[in-house]
Amino acid sequence: MLVPFVDLKREANICLKEILKSTEKVIKSGHYINGPNVYELEKKLKEFLNVKHVITLGNGSDGLTFILKSIGIKEGDEVICPANSFIASSWSIKAAGAKPVFCDVLDDLLLDPIDFEKKITKKTKAVMPVHLTGRVFNTNRIEKICYLNNIKIIEDAAQSFGATNANNKKAGSLGIAASFSMHPLKNLAVYGDGGFISTSDDNVAEQIKLLRNHGLKNRDESKIWGFNSRLDEIQASYALIKLKYIKTWTTQYIKIAKKYSEELHPIIKKPLMRDDYIDVYHNYVIQVNEKYRDKLMSDLDDCGIQTKIHYPIPLHLQECASDLGYIKGDIPNVEKLSKEMISLPIYPCLEKYEQDYVIEKINNILETY
Repeated sequence: MLVPFVDLKREANICLKEILKSTEKVIKSGHYINGPNVYELEKKLKEFLNVKHVITLGNGSDGLTFILKSIGIKEGDEVICPANSFIASSWSIKAAGAKPVFCDVLDDLLLDPIDFEKKITKKTKAVMPVHLTGRVFNTNRIEKICYLNNIKIIEDAAQSFGATNANNKKAGSLGIAASFSMHPLKNLAVYGDGGFISTSDDNVAEQIKLLRNHGLKNRDESKIWGFNSRLDEIQASYALIKLKYIKTWTTQYIKIAKKYSEELHPIIKKPLMRDDYIDVYHNYVIQVNEKYRDKLMSDLDDCGIQTKIHYPIPLHLQECASDLGYIKGDIPNVEKLSKEMISLPIYPCLEKYEQDYVIEKINNILETY
């Protein structure tokens, strides 16, 4: 049996008729940029997240850079972010002209508040907690540190659409602004690149609207040096369709994660199921002893079960970060986790018999080690 790590075709088939109808409607409309679908999507996302503003973009990575620029981050400033994340988290800081300062994470893969506090200097202007795997960071502890040190919180919410914290506040409403990705692999996805920013700060929203569209305040006048990062009408129409399914799909992510957590071998370290948070499990990451990790992935592959690692090379050890002066051992828990983590297949259309097969094979294989 083949259990793919992800199978986007299954999700597409659920809403294919709506997608095709929407595509035809947009194409025949003759309106492809900043039209009614974009405005409707921004309105619905704003209501969903309970924020004042949502601004759609060409991708979520640009969103992080735009937020940094909109709050005045510049050369010489430092922005702290976890070293276990996709490269876009730190890339955005460099793109804004600032210096990324890498922080360790706890075993739950989220920003370590103690190490975060240690990394603060007089140059620290912001922190970028990553809601990795669809789990919101420990809000109260991070907020307190930021308040005492006058540090802005910028949410990397790329993987966390629909997640909430213990106070029932949604990811995207916890800092000065947040950036979401709608890459095809995300929980709320389009069929190409796409993203959006959420904020309740009027000034940030106004700056980002300028930044995404060449700095233009009208067709002929540019107020600032900007970029070209707009979500097109077709992709916005797809997001509107997907948004109708998001509650059902989120429930399914959580259901599969719960099944894995209850039935996988107890020797495996599994994500903590938090009753006071809503974690949406964009990825389901287990941890096993590093001496077994690669063998387990290989044995699962032999059984037709595809797995991944998020992420095998920590950000501070990437070649592009060599100018920052980090060496092995600088971010110890991230480095340890990078040798122990395995991401299992998890998506709303993963069938129950496939879930059972994954659990059965993992448990049986581990008994032989």
